[in-house]
Amino acid sequence: MYAENATGLSVFVITRNEADRLPRTLAAVVGLSDDIVVVDSGSTDATCAIAEQFGARVIHNEWPGYGPQKRFAEEQCRHTWLLNIDADEVIPPDLAREIRAAIASDAADAYEIRIAEIFPSEERPHPWAYALAPVRLYRKDKGRYSPSPVHDRVDLIPGARVARLKGTIHHFSVRSIGDQIAKLNAYTDQQVRDLANRGKHIPAWRLFVEFPAAFLKAYILRRHFVRGYYGVITAANHAFYRWLRVAKDFERRMLEKHRDGAK
Repeated sequence: MYAENATGLSVFVITRNEADRLPRTLAAVVGLSDDIVVVDSGSTDATCAIAEQFGARVIHNEWPGYGPQKRFAEEQCRHTWLLNIDADEVIPPDLAREIRAAIASDAADAYEIRIAEIFPSEERPHPWAYALAPVRLYRKDKGRYSPSPVHDRVDLIPGARVARLKGTIHHFSVRSIGDQIAKLNAYTDQQVRDLANRGKHIPAWRLFVEFPAAFLKAYILRRHFVRGYYGVITAANHAFYRWLRVAKDFERRMLEKHRDGAK
């Protein structure tokens, strides 16, 4: 299954056990690109088979971290224009049309695209939903993903022209409360390893303030309150994730001091 009207665009997705969400993601882009690349890091479900059914080229690569994995995926793409989406994200039709027009106009080298979360029981973003707007559509010769294992961003060359599209990527990030907690717990492990590798640490005093500060930021500034009771739950999960990052970093340094003292 390939695009009838190729745009000179490659779409790449990194995956691991995304069989439940990937069909909707790929169905939204098969008409947008004739080069869909799925880089999988060891799925044990039907992820790879589903990707192949949608005409994607599936390439296996052991997990090196977010930035390195996306850099690897960039190298597999055939076209100059790249669109990165995650396996839990969907490009709606209005945004797909806007992407085609942006590439045809060549008015910029990179485009920021709003990404709004859609929580369970929702079909589209809440009108007041908070949205990030990172660069997701860009020319490969003008930008590359950061090599950081935990920071998911495109680093553009000096002078690159940047614009923003009007459409919004639909982000179905939460399968369930339990799945979200497990995902955030694993992510904090990667963050703490990255801090250690860079010789950085988080001040211990943040153990006292991280949770309430992060909860208020998520609930009010990121507008989780528009989701009612479920917004309270997701804001609390976000706050716990931020606090857990601090706690694990503190534990790491405490154990290192203990080991050094025992020598």
